[in-house]
Amino acid sequence: MRTTFHLKTLAVAIATLSVASMTNAAGLDRSGQDVTAFFQDGTYAEAVYTYIDADVSGYDSANNNPSQNDYVRGDKTGDIAESYDFFRYGVKADINDTFSVGILYDEPFGAAAEYTQSNFVSQGDVDASIASITNGAAPSLAAAQAGIGALAAGETAGVLTPAQQAQLDGLRGAVAVAQAEASTAGENTNVEVRSQSLTGILGMKFGANKNFQIYGGPVAQRTQSETKLRGLAYGPASGYTSNSNPDMDYGYIAGIAYSKPEIALKAALTYRSEIDHDIQISESYPLVAIRATAAGATPEQAVAAANRNSKYEITTPKSVNFDFQTGINPTTLATAKVRWVPWSDFVITPPLYNDTSKISYGPDGLNLVEYKDDQWQVELGLAKRLAPALAVSGTVGWDSGAGNPVTSLGPVEGYYSVGLGAKYNVTENWAVSVGGKYLWFGDAQGQLPTGKIVADFEDNDGYIAGVKLSYQGK
Repeated sequence: MRTTFHLKTLAVAIATLSVASMTNAAGLDRSGQDVTAFFQDGTYAEAVYTYIDADVSGYDSANNNPSQNDYVRGDKTGDIAESYDFFRYGVKADINDTFSVGILYDEPFGAAAEYTQSNFVSQGDVDASIASITNGAAPSLAAAQAGIGALAAGETAGVLTPAQQAQLDGLRGAVAVAQAEASTAGENTNVEVRSQSLTGILGMKFGANKNFQIYGGPVAQRTQSETKLRGLAYGPASGYTSNSNPDMDYGYIAGIAYSKPEIALKAALTYRSEIDHDIQISESYPLVAIRATAAGATPEQAVAAANRNSKYEITTPKSVNFDFQTGINPTTLATAKVRWVPWSDFVITPPLYNDTSKISYGPDGLNLVEYKDDQWQVELGLAKRLAPALAVSGTVGWDSGAGNPVTSLGPVEGYYSVGLGAKYNVTENWAVSVGGKYLWFGDAQGQLPTGKIVADFEDNDGYIAGVKLSYQGK
C-alpha cells in the first residue's frame, strides 16, 4: 500500500528550516538569495529578520616592513567582526493553475568589520612608525632623514651600489608610510558593504500533471560601500579611504522546478546572473599627496592628486542554487540546499588605488579586494511536525569559503554549522518561525593585495538568529 504525504499534513513543518539558513561567510555572501517562498502553495507571504554576531579575532604581524613578506606573530587584533542584520521579504500568488507570480526582496551581499587595536589602527607616532618599518635601523624621523641625506648625493652622482640604493629607497618609503599613517592618527580600519535586491518572478507550470515549472524575471540590485585602511599593517596604503555611492543596476533570474505533491517532493534549480554596477566613487590616498609634495608639487596640487572622484565597475557574481525537499513520512520532511558562487571572478578595483599601485606593481596594478576560490555551500535539514500547529527542525551545514589566505577585511575560510528551528501556526493561515545557527569558522590568514600576510585568525565562531512571520492561503 502506497503512503502519501500530502502537503497539507506537512504544512506546519515547511519553512522552519529557512529562517536562519543559507546565511553565508564566503566572500561578501550574506542572504544566500533564497527563492523558496516562490514555491509555496497557494497565496504566500513572508517577512524574515536575520541577525549575525560573529567573533573573529587573531594576531597582527610584527613585521611592518612593506618589502618583507615574512609573517611574524604580533599583537592581538581583538574581535573585528561587527554585528550585522538584514531583512528578507517574499510574496507569491497563483494567477491560475498554470501561472504564478512573485516578488522577493533580500540583501544578498554585505560586510561589516572594524579593527580597534593592533597594527590596523593608525597610531600617529612617526618616530615609532619608522622604527617599526625599518626594524630599528632608523629609530626616528631625524635618523631616517639623515640617512636619506647621506645617500642622496651618491644617487645624484650615480655611484650608489645596489644595496645602498635599496637602503635609500627603503628610508624614503619608511618616511612616506609613517607620514601617511600619521595623517589619520587614532582612526581604525573599517569596511561596510550593503546591498538590496528586488526580484520579480513569473512561473509557468507544464506537463501532464503540472509537475514541472519554469520561472524567471528581472532583478534590480542596489549596492554601496565604505572602506578605510589604517595602520602600519597596510604599509603605503595606510590612510586610504573610499566611499562608493549607491548604484542601482539590473540582472535576471531563471530556473526550473519539479514537484510531486503526493510525497511532498519539490526540487528547484535557480540561476542568477551577474550584475554590472557603474559606481561613482570618492577616494583619498595620503601617500599620493606625500609623494607629490616630495616631487615639488604645491600644497594645492598635492591635495588634488590625493583626492579623486571617478567611476569604476563592480560586477556582483552570478550564482546557482539547488533546493530540494521530500516527505519521509506523513509528519517528517527532509531538505537539502546547495549553492555555488564564483567568487574567484569577483574583484574590487578602485581607480586611484589601482593607479597608485602601478608605480610599484606593474601596468595592471592591484585590486583592493579579490578571492582565490569559488564558494560551495551545502546544508541538510530535517523538519518534524510534533503537534497540529507545531514543528521543529534541525540543520547541518558546510561552507567552503573563498580561499586562504584571504583579504584582511574578511579573514574567514568558510564554516561548519548546526541549526535549530521551530514553527508555530498561530491561526490556520498565519505562522511564526524562529531559528538559530551556530558556526565554527575556518582558520584564515589576512593578506594584503600585495600578497603580504599581515594577520592570522584561528578558533573563531559565531551565531545567527532569525524570526519569520508568514501567511499562507489557498
